[in-house]
Amino acid sequence: MGKPRGGEKDRKKERYYQAAKKHGYRSRSAYKLRQIAKKHNLLKGVDKVLELCCSPGGWTQVLRELDPGLRIVAVDLSPMPPIQDVKFILGDITSPDIIGKIEAAIEGTVDLVLSDCSPKVSGTWSLDAVRQIYLAEHTIELALRLLTKNGKVLTKVFQGQGFQEFLKSTRTKFKSVKLVKPEASRSTSAEIYLVAKGPIRKNIG
Repeated sequence: MGKPRGGEKDRKKERYYQAAKKHGYRSRSAYKLRQIAKKHNLLKGVDKVLELCCSPGGWTQVLRELDPGLRIVAVDLSPMPPIQDVKFILGDITSPDIIGKIEAAIEGTVDLVLSDCSPKVSGTWSLDAVRQIYLAEHTIELALRLLTKNGKVLTKVFQGQGFQEFLKSTRTKFKSVKLVKPEASRSTSAEIYLVAKGPIRKNIG
């Protein structure tokens, strides 16, 4: 008898896809943020948020739903349909010009930086993992630059080449660092989320 098609990961993916359609979320990944935010009090003490790689806007919808008063700046290479009172910037988060636009839009500092960034899939796992770590590293750099002293950053990371080095480095830059895996993520997936709080900044001069 042949092996049945699909499996646990396909059922979970389909379940959250259908739930997202039912509740009007633009992506099933919205449930990942909902679960992390509620379990880890991610929005406690947060007034202003910078969201990287936001399109199509599933996470942005959740932010607005969980706290309608949040001030949100969202950035992506791809256009995002408007969400009420969200400042959207179209561009590459690694571009100095776009970083300048981000700084102008946030008008100071932010309390939370979010990143669900993934590279365009090449089909070569080792290459994709390295590219994703690069995006996570850039997220951390921006967070260190823009967060308040008690600010937080949540970023997706692939557990592949460079992951342990990235984790070790991040632990030297924040007072608290932990890894979380929401129920909406497939158990077999290499993706995991890093939550870091309290940036450590070295005095300059």
